[in-house]
Amino acid sequence: MKKLLGLGLLSLFMPVLVTAQSAFDGTWKVDMSKVDFPKKPDVYLLLSGMYECKTCVPPIKIKADGQDQTVMGHPYYDTAAIKVISDHEIEETDKKNGKTVTTTTSTVSADGNTLTFEFSDSSNTNAAPVIGKGEATRVAKGPAGSNAISGSWRTTKFETVSDNGITFTYKVSGGALTMTNPTGQSYTAKLNGTEAPFNGDPGTTSVSVKQTGKNTIEETDKRDGKVIGVTRSTVASDGKSMTVAWTDKLHGTNGQFVAEKQ
Repeated sequence: MKKLLGLGLLSLFMPVLVTAQSAFDGTWKVDMSKVDFPKKPDVYLLLSGMYECKTCVPPIKIKADGQDQTVMGHPYYDTAAIKVISDHEIEETDKKNGKTVTTTTSTVSADGNTLTFEFSDSSNTNAAPVIGKGEATRVAKGPAGSNAISGSWRTTKFETVSDNGITFTYKVSGGALTMTNPTGQSYTAKLNGTEAPFNGDPGTTSVSVKQTGKNTIEETDKRDGKVIGVTRSTVASDGKSMTVAWTDKLHGTNGQFVAEKQ
């Protein structure tokens, strides 16, 4: 699914922000009707028995024979398998250390303009997998003779996402923020920008959180010392909602969503 969505699902819907103000304490849930997805499309090619994810970081090019193929440089999986169901449908299975972490079925509509995907993703979870269903809209066609999956696609909506993938809890105490979520990620970081370990995420090794305004916090995530994402979170004046704007430095994308206090 991470290759199909460009940006990993969990990295898209699990913010790790909070301010020192008590209004940020508590459990929050993403409102799926209030998500602005990245405008930059994901690009795939399935032609002559080979599958490519051109916008993956790093890019992927493997045989589409349904067998596990080794991929390098991806912290969440080390093999990927693409099974061609038809000229409009594929199944993808990602594994790490021989264990399945993600399964995705992607189907292109008869008119070729809509891609529907269903997924189960435990690549970034230490508990039950995140499951869901969504859609992407075609931006550009693939070359003649290629599978309908080929081309450029922009994610436009998620019809469903399990609660464990869109729920998180914040707690401020002693000038530090603690973040936890149902899939097992956590950290405790001072609110002065001091770098701290990020726990439970194979793709994020450290985090820093700094207050930049009365109700705003900016978080910087790193992988092995390199900045991979920056997120800015602002709590509304009534304390009931939080607007989260994020930038994915690896993929060159950005987006925004609103979380409601539970």
